[in-house]
Amino acid sequence: MSINLKSLIPVLEAKWVGSDADIFVDHISIDSRSLQNGSKTLFIALSGVNNDAHLYIEELIEKGVQNFAVQYIPENVKDKANFLVVKNTLNALQQFAAYYRNLFDFPVIGLTGSNGKTIVKEWFNFLLSPDYNIIRSPKSYNSQVGVPLSVIAINEKHNLGIFEAGISTVNEMEKLEKIIKPNIGILTSIGSAHDEGFLNLVQKIDEKLLLFKDCPIIIYQKTEVVESCLTQFAAEYMIHPRKLFSWSFTDNSADVFILKKETKNESTSIQYQYKNEISDLEIPFNDSASIENAISCLLVLLYFKYDSKTIQNRMKMLYPVKMRLEVKNGINNCSIIDDSYSSDFQSLKIALDFLESQQKKNATKTVILSDIFQSGFSNEELYSKVSQLISDNKINRVIGIGPIISSFAAKFSNCITFQNTADFINEIEKLNFHNETILIKGARSFQFEEIVSLLEEKTHETVLEINLDSISHNLNYYKSKLANDVKIMVMVKAFGYGNGGLEIAKLLEHHKVDYLGVAFADEGISLKNGGIKLPIMVLNPESTSFPSIIQYKLEPEIYSLKGLNAFLKIAREKNLKDFPIHIKMDTGMHRLGFEENTIDELIETLRNNSSVRVQSILSHLATSDDPKHFGFVEKQIGLFEKLSSKLMTELNINPIRHILNTSGISNFPNAQYNMVRLGIGLYGVSNDSSEQKYLENVGTLKSIISQVRTIPSGDSVGYGRRFMAEKETKIATIPIGYADGIARLWGNGVGFVTIKNQKAKIVGSVCMDMLMVDVSHIDCKEGDSVIIFGESPTVIEMAEALKTIPYEIMTSISQRVKRVFFR
Repeated sequence: MSINLKSLIPVLEAKWVGSDADIFVDHISIDSRSLQNGSKTLFIALSGVNNDAHLYIEELIEKGVQNFAVQYIPENVKDKANFLVVKNTLNALQQFAAYYRNLFDFPVIGLTGSNGKTIVKEWFNFLLSPDYNIIRSPKSYNSQVGVPLSVIAINEKHNLGIFEAGISTVNEMEKLEKIIKPNIGILTSIGSAHDEGFLNLVQKIDEKLLLFKDCPIIIYQKTEVVESCLTQFAAEYMIHPRKLFSWSFTDNSADVFILKKETKNESTSIQYQYKNEISDLEIPFNDSASIENAISCLLVLLYFKYDSKTIQNRMKMLYPVKMRLEVKNGINNCSIIDDSYSSDFQSLKIALDFLESQQKKNATKTVILSDIFQSGFSNEELYSKVSQLISDNKINRVIGIGPIISSFAAKFSNCITFQNTADFINEIEKLNFHNETILIKGARSFQFEEIVSLLEEKTHETVLEINLDSISHNLNYYKSKLANDVKIMVMVKAFGYGNGGLEIAKLLEHHKVDYLGVAFADEGISLKNGGIKLPIMVLNPESTSFPSIIQYKLEPEIYSLKGLNAFLKIAREKNLKDFPIHIKMDTGMHRLGFEENTIDELIETLRNNSSVRVQSILSHLATSDDPKHFGFVEKQIGLFEKLSSKLMTELNINPIRHILNTSGISNFPNAQYNMVRLGIGLYGVSNDSSEQKYLENVGTLKSIISQVRTIPSGDSVGYGRRFMAEKETKIATIPIGYADGIARLWGNGVGFVTIKNQKAKIVGSVCMDMLMVDVSHIDCKEGDSVIIFGESPTVIEMAEALKTIPYEIMTSISQRVKRVFFR
């Protein structure tokens, strides 16, 4: 995104106050704490009941921000920056997002409803991402602020959008519709969430349907009330043609009729009828909410004209979304179902259904429940319904937290109540949680995440979080640079560049990449044992590994006559026929490969040989990331063309050819041949700063604060007393060190970590298992989260400071650091 400020003056209906409006910004921010704020940022100062971002403008100017959208200019910053003065900064944010959305023309899915929006959105992303470069709302960004922030993230590489819209009362959806402008509308389950903001259910549905007023297709569950609302809606907002695409369990006039659903263990088999054809699919869930959400996904796949086999294969791979209900291991052999951020009657029903589906480990069921909001019922009616639900689900004990539920405690059997969360926490040890499944369900204001933290089983504090969605995004970015018929090999060597090989390989298999590349045979064997079916090329095979390569149907790179003859000997002994091999040419890297003077002997060795088949010919670029040496790259490509063409002509073969690595994909598009090899770019790192902004961070190395202490002036920290405090200093100790892969050179004031969005410099030597940081300026405590690398610092920043490359930073992270994969 690069936007001229002058062009925004009429868009935002703003008054310009500044030196020159003819400047460009490439980042929109509303968070003064963001480390991304800088000279190319337009900071929109939102003003609300609890906070006024105008108060932080002076601080932001000191950090380098020069451009602001404001409702007023504070006295202390006049003449210090550029200002777009508007009547309402929230409206300005929304107006900008609507303007920005109109700069793009690709399909956009808009979701609304009471329940399931985020889950369905994440599932849509998973199901469609093999074929589209998708932009979608992060997490549950579906509000008046969240929706514009989501849309602003679009870039020119996206070809499908998925955005969710949430409202709590009337006159909200009209604003979101202008921002999202969907041309595919999805109405998810309608429940009681936010009932208090509407006169009745019909008004709530009518308001939600406004998201689709210019939408050519609306997908929904066919019920009497929704059908009635849609009839009136279609008459009021007449666009032609408009398609209504419905599904139902009970009404066989729906476009998709669910004939049968059978739950077994943890899965559900569904049989459905569409266009007079009957098809089957299986999903790995058995709770009613997940089944309904999955059917919404089914209709989208049908609308996109996917064949039944593809639908079956993708739907059975759906996964739990951790936005709401998350199962965790608890203390004393308990299981925790974390739904600590919502409390309404409809979602309680879903949560209790989910609790029942998880009832395997422990027979005893406990519910910790806060006051319930957004029900639409009187308290008397609401808690009568809740008590009946609790009874029907055979809950063994209820712990109510809040003044309202406490006043209705008599409606529940075996119930204990507390006025607030703090009172509960004070008594938690007396409640004797053992061998039970605990549903923790509370409104945000009750801060039930503190309860989850206390009851959750504690694990190793240091983890490397791998964002699989970011890998998908980065893959699609590089795919967009390729011609339609060019294949793609993805390198997963070195444990997926330190990120975890098998899990990433499974994702790449879902995305239908053509090849995987590993360095050594044991890496490929591990992937094959993990169930990977994709062809795998071994780049540095040792001759001792040839029998295993053949046994596991790996494909060796052959780079010397000695290696070729050794492999041919084994191939003949095993009576192999047309076993795929990959011939490596040395075009100037001078690392591995056949040189020009060995090509004739190579040809004669391969001629009339039926044991092996040349699957591909490849070479490796030495300087594809350095413009100073692009002339050398051109020579490499020219030599590769000459040598590979000779091999193909003499042997009368037509193998795959590939020479481009990640940087080569971007810098030498005319040398794509039949395939390219994607490496570090998949993991969110580019050697080109202009390209880096299009990639998403994949790995975030996180830890916690083990201890905080204050030392007086003159005291030292760590081995060798390499840090001496010049004044009273607050020091935090982090349980990660050089045995985990953190270079000692990163210590003693060179490097930093991020705590509460603020930099904390490393002081003293990095130890084997821990490091220390200066947190004098940060309000933090023991147990607080620490970012070692990720968004800040990035591995690129670390590599530059250490005079190395990001590859080394990433692959140095020890195997003792647990990898956690999430979507």
